[in-house]
Amino acid sequence: MLIRHAVALVALLGVLSSARAEEFRIEDVGSPPNWDVTALKPGTIAFSDGAASASGAANLIAFTEWGRTLPAQKKFLSLYPAYSEPTITKAASADTPAGPVLEKLEMYVAQARFVVNRAPGSFNFARYVSLPFLEKIDPAIKHKLIAATDVSPLTDPQGTGNVNPDRKWCTGRNPLICIESTYKLEGKIPLGVMLVNKLRDTPKKVSDRIDFQGEMSTLPAADIDQAGLKELTGLDLPVAGVLEQNIFYVNQIMKFGKLLAVFQAHPSEANKTVVTAYMVLAIPESVLDKKKDFEKVPVLRNLVPAQVLMGQSSFNSGDSISAGLPKYARNEIRTIANLLAADK
Repeated sequence: MLIRHAVALVALLGVLSSARAEEFRIEDVGSPPNWDVTALKPGTIAFSDGAASASGAANLIAFTEWGRTLPAQKKFLSLYPAYSEPTITKAASADTPAGPVLEKLEMYVAQARFVVNRAPGSFNFARYVSLPFLEKIDPAIKHKLIAATDVSPLTDPQGTGNVNPDRKWCTGRNPLICIESTYKLEGKIPLGVMLVNKLRDTPKKVSDRIDFQGEMSTLPAADIDQAGLKELTGLDLPVAGVLEQNIFYVNQIMKFGKLLAVFQAHPSEANKTVVTAYMVLAIPESVLDKKKDFEKVPVLRNLVPAQVLMGQSSFNSGDSISAGLPKYARNEIRTIANLLAADK
C-alpha cells in the first residue's frame, strides 16, 4: 500500500512538473525585427517594449511620431484607424487658464510573438469573447457585463476624442461583450494617493482605483483585413482569426488601451499557429509631466506618475497595473499564451 502511494505521488509530481514546464516564458528581445517564426524556441514568447526586462524602463513614443514611423501599428492599434490627438477643454489651474488644449499622448507599445501547438482551424475564437476568459487574464481586475446603452457618453475630458466614427462602441460585431471594469490600486500606492489628496489644494481628487469601460470581440472572417494585418505582423501568412479588446474610457492615468492578438498559419507546420499579440496604452503627456508636483514632498518623490507607470518606483507592487506597465504587459501576454495553449 505504501509503495503504491509513493508511486502515485511520484507520478503526480511528474505531471505537475510537466505542466509547469509547458508554461510559456518571456524572452526579451529588444527592438522587434520581423521575428523569424522558425527561430522561436518552444514555449517561448519573444517580447519587446523597448525595455531589456520587466525591471527596466520601457520606451514611450509620441503619438504623432508613432503614426509617422509605424503607420500600420497606428491603423490597427489605435482605438480606430482615423484616431488623432483630441482637443479637450481643461479647467483652470494654478499654472494654466481654462480653455481648449490639444491633448498630447505618449504611447506604450508592447508586442510579442509565440507559437501554439494547435492548428489554426482548431480555435473557437468565440469562446474567448467571454467574461470567464477575461477574468482569467488578470484576476485583480473585476469585470461586469453592461449593455451598449450603459457606455459613457465620452463627453468629459477623459472621453473626448474616443467616440468611434465607424460604429458605436459595443455594437456592430458578433460575438462581442461590453464590459465595465475596476482595478483597485495595490500595495503602498493607495496610501500615496491619500497623501496626495491631502496635500493638493484642488476639488478634483486622485482616485485609488482605475475604472474603465471597453469591449471584447473577435472579427468575422469577412472583416479581416488580410493584407493590412500581414503588414502589421510582418508575416506573409494567412490570418486565421483576430481577438481584440478596446478600452475606450478610463477615469484617470490613461486615455485608451487596446489588446490585439493576430492568429496566423505556421509557415511549415500545419498543426501549429503563430500568434502575434500587442498591448497598447495611450498616456496623456499631462500625467507624465506631474513630476514637479510630487518632488516637492519628500515622501512622495517615489510616487512620480512616470516612474510608477514604468515600474521604476518603490511604490510598485504585485503583478497587475500597480507593478508598472512593463511587468503588467509581460504577465498579461504570458497568461493569454498559457490559456490558449491549454484550451484544447
